[in-house]
Formats: sequence, C-alpha cells, structure tokens
Amino acid sequence: MNERHSATSHRHKLRLMLLCLALLLAGCASPVRLMPTPVSFSSGEVDPFAQAGTSARGTDVPVLYVTNRGAVIEKPDPIYTILPSERLRMGVAHVRIGDENLDWETLHRLSTSDDPDDRPIVRLDWLQPMVSLAPKDLVADSGDAKAFFALVDKALAASASRDLLIYVHGSNKTLPRAAAQAAQLRHFTGRRMVVLAFLWPSGGSILRYFTDVANAAASVDSFVRLIELLAEHTQAAHIDVLAYSAGAQITSPGLARLGMPRPGETREQLRQRLRLAEVYFAAPDIDTRRFVDDLGGYLDLVNRVTVAANLNDSALRVASIVHRASRAGRPDPTELDAEQTAFMVEASNQLGFDLIKVNPDDIPQLPKTSHAFWYEDPWVSGDLLGLMLLKAAPPQRGLEAQIGPRASRYWTFPPDFDERVKRLFLPATPTKPGPQR
Repeated sequence: MNERHSATSHRHKLRLMLLCLALLLAGCASPVRLMPTPVSFSSGEVDPFAQAGTSARGTDVPVLYVTNRGAVIEKPDPIYTILPSERLRMGVAHVRIGDENLDWETLHRLSTSDDPDDRPIVRLDWLQPMVSLAPKDLVADSGDAKAFFALVDKALAASASRDLLIYVHGSNKTLPRAAAQAAQLRHFTGRRMVVLAFLWPSGGSILRYFTDVANAAASVDSFVRLIELLAEHTQAAHIDVLAYSAGAQITSPGLARLGMPRPGETREQLRQRLRLAEVYFAAPDIDTRRFVDDLGGYLDLVNRVTVAANLNDSALRVASIVHRASRAGRPDPTELDAEQTAFMVEASNQLGFDLIKVNPDDIPQLPKTSHAFWYEDPWVSGDLLGLMLLKAAPPQRGLEAQIGPRASRYWTFPPDFDERVKRLFLPATPTKPGPQR
C-alpha cells in the first residue's frame, strides 16, 4: 500500500514539476521573433551579408528540412503528425522574416546593429516536399531523392561556406517553430551557410515532454541514416551539427552509433567518410553519464565537440529532478565514476572537447535561469557563429580558459568578450558597405 501511495505521489510531483516548467517556458507559445543581433555584428563594423549574393538579400529564408514525422498527406501541402515514422521525408521549408511591409534594407539594418526596434516575426510560409524514402529505399532508385541531394549540392556550391549545418531542435517545438529557428541560423550566418533542419516529431507542448522523450529515442535511427545519406550523396566539405536541449537525446546516441565502423573500415576511413566537423550542444537535456559514454564513441571522429551550459538553467533543473539525474547542460560531476571523470579531464585538455560556462554573472543582461541563451543572448550567439563560420578555437574567439576539478578545463566569457569576438570577424568578413540598392 505504501509503495503504491509513493508511486502515486511521485507521479503527482512530476505533473506539478512539468506544470511549473510550462509556466517557466510560457514564452514558447509566443511567435518566433528575429533573435537579437549577435554581438560580433551589432556595431555595424562587420557586415555578415556582404558576401551574400543578390538573390539571398531578401526577407525570405528557405532552409532544407528532413523529418521522420508521420504524414497524413504527402503532397502538395503536407500534413505531418507527431508520430515517429521510419520514412525520411525531405524538402524545403520556406520561411519569411516579417510581413510584406518589411524590406531588405530594414531587415539588414536590424541584423547588423543593436537597434532597439521591435524584432519582426519569423514564420513558416509553406513546405515544399520533395521525396519520401522508406528504410530500404535507395537514392539511386529515386529520381526525387537524387533531385533533393542535387539541390543540397547546388546550395553548397552557391554558398561562401561549403559546410552543411544540421539543426536538431529541442522538445516543445512545433514544426513551424523549429523551421523558423533553423532559418534564424541561416540568416545570421549572413546566408553563407547551408542549414538543414532535422524536424523530429516533438509534441509542441511541454505537457507532452515524456512523449517527446520517447519520440526522441525513436528518432535516433533516422538521424543516423540522415548523416550517412548526406555524407554519401552530397559534396559537403564538412557536416556540422547544432543540437539544442532534448535534441541531444537524438544527436548524442546517434553520433555514438555512427562511431561504429563498418566491417574492415578503419577509424580514419570512417572519419573521412562521415566528414563530421563541429558538434555543438546548446543546453543539452540528456543524462550526464549517458552523454559522457556516448562522447567516448565518436570524439576522435569529429573536429570539436562543444557544450554550452548555464548551471542556473531552470528548464534543466526541473528536467534533472524529473529524470532523477543531472543533465549534460547542467552537469553534476559527482555522478561520474572514476573512469568517466578521467576521460572528461583528458577530453577537455587534449581531445577536442570544450565546455563553455554560460555564466549570467559574466554576460550582460543574460537572464539568470536562461535555457535558450544560444539564440537569445548576443554574446553566446556571437561565440557560436565564430565557431561555425570561422572554425575558430575558444581562445581565438575570445574565451578564457579556466581550470576545474582534477585539472579539467572549461571556458568562460571575459568582460571584454564583445570586443574580442568583433576583432575575430574584422579580418575575415568585409566591412559594412554603404546603403543597399
């Protein structure tokens, strides 16, 4: 009787915690607005759009998408569900910043300054589905699939960067919201990077968090297949990944699975085949111990793995209570055993793992409990772009090394970070030209 009462009491507590989390994240129901200009571009000294072609200078920001959501209707106007599917559905998400009254000159000004004007809404206009691949379907047998990957290559050829950036969104995200966030990434790289959104079936409500956890686990196979298809069928120089929040529950185990070579394949051959470069986890909502174990399976195959963590993150505080384990974006090092601890010390000093401490005490105007800091805060987004656009290591981006327990290393934002990261971009990005015509 007592055990049954304890279980019931625990379920009530979980519901209450999720309700509290829903209140904390109530802003997620509001429209997606253009994120604050990254500090690297906010002074007007550097124009990230200077290398963008004329066709990229507009308020429409199309991004590629791949989803493993089930479909009620495939074409011409797809209707996707929140149920996982074994199929990969691919196409183009047509996203627009602002309404018909917003012109490029105004958007350009808002995107290259700290102008306090209201940020325009970023919304998904429509989806252009191109192909639906069943698990055993071959690209060589599908004209639609070949057309999609040819489109990826065409976008890469027209881009200043030949890297492909995959965005894996977090929980509590509808498909339109996730596509809009991917378009933000595309926009603030100066339209210089090709962005592909992996739109896994989130329920779009924090009250469906456990559904999202289950759907994330069911999406790992699809993520693995996506990476393998992109590596095999595109000319991307490198494949980068940005995983936000619960997106880590897909990306981390997915990368670990990709870290298992094919029969007869060496580690170096696997590395060259996958061409994985930068992997960035923003506020990762995944068990810390699971994350560390996964990391050991793929760290040698990528250029760098970065974790950006706010130890005051309110969403991950609740998630750690719900899961009864700390999250990698708000880690508790005491949960690691001796072997895991030794690996993380070595990884942070020698193996290309960077832990960035996003401390609200160091960053002006960053809300203390922020979970969405990677796009809401100009300093953090400026650092992220320094990594993705310029492939700059933490000291080059202006971060400062700190020594943690057992000589582990982590990185912090110094008081003059805004000036440091601007200097990083100045020699690499053309200065802002005169008014656009």
